[in-house]
Amino acid sequence: MTSPGAPLPLPSALVEAADRDGRTAWLATLPTVVARATRAWSLTVETPFRPGGQTAWVAPVRDRAGTDLVLKLAWTHPEALHEADGLRAWAGNGAVRLYAAEDLAGTTALLLERCRPGTPVTVRPEPEQDEVVAELLLRLWSAPTTHGRFRPLQAMCDAWAAEAEAHLAAEPHLLDPGLAREGLALFRALPTSAEREVLLATDLHAGNILAAQRQPWLVIDPKPYVGDPAYDVLQHLLNCEERLQQDPAGLAARMANLLEMEPLRLRRWLFARCVQEAPGWPPLADIARRIPIE
Repeated sequence: MTSPGAPLPLPSALVEAADRDGRTAWLATLPTVVARATRAWSLTVETPFRPGGQTAWVAPVRDRAGTDLVLKLAWTHPEALHEADGLRAWAGNGAVRLYAAEDLAGTTALLLERCRPGTPVTVRPEPEQDEVVAELLLRLWSAPTTHGRFRPLQAMCDAWAAEAEAHLAAEPHLLDPGLAREGLALFRALPTSAEREVLLATDLHAGNILAAQRQPWLVIDPKPYVGDPAYDVLQHLLNCEERLQQDPAGLAARMANLLEMEPLRLRRWLFARCVQEAPGWPPLADIARRIPIE
């Protein structure tokens, strides 16, 4: 438990990221923001989770009624917009419940359900992770998309493709030009041909799935967009690095089967995402070349 007047504990991952990315001024506001949230929501704050994330201060808390919750104070940045809207739309179906939210100057404050025991699904074998990810995605995709002002997936794909092109313009040796053109063109085109659009988490991977009591597993830290459900499978595929390296098409086929999804479409998304990520993650270029997209 944090003591009144004591310096606010700051996880090392958050401090290092703030130093690296020029966010030390925001970091300095956290003690004031924690105090404000504590007063507004009548909370008792405990020591933050460690090692913690790079863009948010997150700690277990207890409200006046003695309910165990989580306080998340996130640096306000484009990737994290609409997390609260997404959690409201999901209403606890596959994701943690949202109890309160407030936008402060440069910080998004969220009061969230606490997962007990909170163990990430990364402790389970990857084939079991596949099943958990698929079950949760089907739950998340059932939510209405009209609950908030969610951005289209197209906007994110366009922005990320432009970033990859700028990276390659500065360092053209990083990727074969033909592969880059084909992959980034497909990355931009795929959102327009989706047969349906759903509310996406976009950053769903095993590290963002925690064991809970209300449901066996719950999603945390979503980054909601609206678009093609096939996109939502990609972060899990990228995180299964050994299987992705060994058999990218086979891994995509397994997830497509679990989700009753067209394997070819998922392979095309995986190819395009590997190309888009390859300037900063060179091994993905070789994986992209081995993914059949016809």
